[in-house]
Amino acid sequence: MLLAIQLAALALGSGAPCPSNLANDLVEPPPPASNQLITVAAQNARATYATARTWTRVDGCWAATDGPYTARVGRNGIRQDKREGDGATPAGTFRIGARMYGNSPSPGVSYPYVQLRCGDWWVEDSKSPAYNTFQRIGCGRRPPFKVTTPDMSTSPRAYAHLAVVEYNMHPVVPGRGSGIFLHVQIGKATSGCISLRRSALVHVLRWLDPDAPPEIAIGTTSSLRRR
Repeated sequence: MLLAIQLAALALGSGAPCPSNLANDLVEPPPPASNQLITVAAQNARATYATARTWTRVDGCWAATDGPYTARVGRNGIRQDKREGDGATPAGTFRIGARMYGNSPSPGVSYPYVQLRCGDWWVEDSKSPAYNTFQRIGCGRRPPFKVTTPDMSTSPRAYAHLAVVEYNMHPVVPGRGSGIFLHVQIGKATSGCISLRRSALVHVLRWLDPDAPPEIAIGTTSSLRRR
């Protein structure tokens, strides 16, 4: 991977255009300030498996860093028009959130890390002012919003560690979907998140640098890439 990055830098230095690859050919590229990228590409919009890769921007061009990793996506595939509870993963390019979370201690990430405990929720109630945010309510206390799933501490495997995908956050639109995470794979499709095997996830989370700042591009191979 280091050789690929070095070659990309040499190519740009010689005045050559960026080499054609998924990251350099994205329809919806990350902003210029972003120097880290995760791509999640499924064969078609109904697929529940996808291929994830990480990329580093070198002098304006994206070079492969690691992967491919086998990812799982929503049980109803990937959708541009995601809605709350539809079981689909949103398509698009999004920033990685400013904090990481997990039921297990931090695996050594560079981000601020919140260790989950009883009474920690991600709000899925689209009528709540706190919709699509993390809320620490406290163990045994009734949340001031409608709940449809248990609190995050009850998912010790899937939420051993997670990064937040900033989908439907800037601004938050009621009903468009909430709680999209990059989390640990547990042997099945997700409810809309992206999951990786735990070892791969930890590797990616450690690599992510909040100063980059990283983005994630999600879609089908054909929809992600310029034709």
